[in-house]
Amino acid sequence: MLKYVIHYFFLLLVISSISLRQSWAQTNNNSSLQAQVHSYLNSYNSEFQKLYTAASEGQWLLNTHIVEGDTMAAYQSALAEEALAKYTGSKSNIDSAKKYLALKNRLTPLQVRQLETILFSAGNNPEIAGDIVKKRIDASNSQTEKLYGFHYMFKGEPTTVNHLDDILLHSNDLTERSKAWLASKEVGASLKDGLENLQGLRNKSVLPLGYSDFFNYMASEYGITSAEMINLTHSFISDIWPMYRELHTWARYELAVKYNRPVPDYIPADWLPNRWGQDWSAMVNVEGLDIDSILKTHDAEWIVKQGEEYYKSIGFGPLPSSFWQKSSLYPLLPDEKYSKNNHASAWHMDLDTDVRSLMSVETNTEWWSTVLHELGHIYYYQSYSNPDVPLILRSGANRGYHEAFGTLMGLASLQKPFLEGLGMVKPGVKTNDTLKLLSEALDYIVHIPWGSGVMTEFEYDLYAKNLPKDQYNKTWWDLVKKYQGIVPPEPRGEEFCDAATKTHINDDPAGYYDYSIANVLLFQFHTFIADSILHQDPHSTNYWGSKGVGDFLKGVMEPGSSVDWREMLMGSIHSEMSAKPMVNYFASLMPYLKKVNSGRTYTLPERPVF
Repeated sequence: MLKYVIHYFFLLLVISSISLRQSWAQTNNNSSLQAQVHSYLNSYNSEFQKLYTAASEGQWLLNTHIVEGDTMAAYQSALAEEALAKYTGSKSNIDSAKKYLALKNRLTPLQVRQLETILFSAGNNPEIAGDIVKKRIDASNSQTEKLYGFHYMFKGEPTTVNHLDDILLHSNDLTERSKAWLASKEVGASLKDGLENLQGLRNKSVLPLGYSDFFNYMASEYGITSAEMINLTHSFISDIWPMYRELHTWARYELAVKYNRPVPDYIPADWLPNRWGQDWSAMVNVEGLDIDSILKTHDAEWIVKQGEEYYKSIGFGPLPSSFWQKSSLYPLLPDEKYSKNNHASAWHMDLDTDVRSLMSVETNTEWWSTVLHELGHIYYYQSYSNPDVPLILRSGANRGYHEAFGTLMGLASLQKPFLEGLGMVKPGVKTNDTLKLLSEALDYIVHIPWGSGVMTEFEYDLYAKNLPKDQYNKTWWDLVKKYQGIVPPEPRGEEFCDAATKTHINDDPAGYYDYSIANVLLFQFHTFIADSILHQDPHSTNYWGSKGVGDFLKGVMEPGSSVDWREMLMGSIHSEMSAKPMVNYFASLMPYLKKVNSGRTYTLPERPVF
């Protein structure tokens, strides 16, 4: 018996020894592979940063210094973008990423995320697509020049989009409003052929790596399919639709009274304070919270400096001196010999310390909120530009996260306690909180059918369904009527291309749902901050000076995209993505709207039709 026991233990020792040697060998092999991948990724990140910076500089010049007839800026920008595209889409990088990802169970999670990002980046610029990528870059730059170099005319005189927007915001003269709205759409016709060209080139550029179309490619960055993205955006619309239907009915009747016209079934586009009907908040004036008069006593620079002070108050550092030296923050002087893109944006030029903003700040409430929004992007850039986040993962946890944090700051910057603390409204000022909530709903709720419905489905049709050019304008206005309940002031035939008047259609394609996702996320984050950090009513918060808010924001911002966005959401606010917090935020407004709309005719269906 003893002999068998000894034999048994001897076999165990032999097996254990073999197992340990195999484990050691496997660990050694993994370490060797990881070192090899580490070397490749270091090389990729370094070269990517160099080429990305050059491309950013080219685009910056193209957007901030537009000179009619000057083709050199576009040429230089195209060369830089082509070099970046050639590198990210090279067969060598595609092959390396695929080779290493086939062994991903032996790599670190951070290495796997970088390799997946490399492969995604290659999907838009694959070398195996031939000259398609170069053609797409050239076409995109040409479209940008046409859009931002367009000379707007109003009543026979040169004008600016800011002036046209101001008319739509303030004028009560329907004739003047109609002319301003029509003038704002003139640029579309000149962009229609270019959009058709880009539609084909964008689709063709992503086919070689297995994407069915450009919309599918963009949705894949979220880790979901096109169908799943459409279902997600539809769920947002369904959640907010009862509220939107009430707002639409309220707006029809209010605007009819304002302009002394019969109540329309659908809202004429030139009746609204925004040329796309994406924000109706200017329809409500909240007494006591009009800060324009205060802002007018300062200059535009004060607004930007005050925005920086806010972020510093919650624990972020000062903006680098290069931000002030290199940004383009204010409107151009009337006698300038060049123009610039007037769409506010934030830029991470080198994926490190060079951060800039392109704005045209003026002293009004809209720009106050916009400045805090854009600086939110800037501080997000700075937060994830740290040694723990590789260069190619220095982006938002998903694309919507970036917009969420920017828009979150816009919301917080207009709440009464926040403004009281800055002396921009008198302490204890009497305000109509229902109207304040209505004003916010006319922004955030109204944006969902526009962003999740009109913009998302138009670009889905454009890329996934290869929408023919001779159906662009009809499809656009069918979607606007279906989701927004808005119609053009006069027939808009196929000689126009009103979709292309929206900058994103041209230069930030197939991802406008990012803004809807951002709006959903911002109410999730804001509700968490109000309930769990500030212990304040979500409708009446003051972020200023709260290091707790700053610490929370840094905790979500600093990892960048080095972690999965769903895990980040669950880990930070303990919830999956949902529009329910947005609906709950505005829930107290429903009884008011139903009372006001009692006896009125509703023209939108009770439930959205998809």
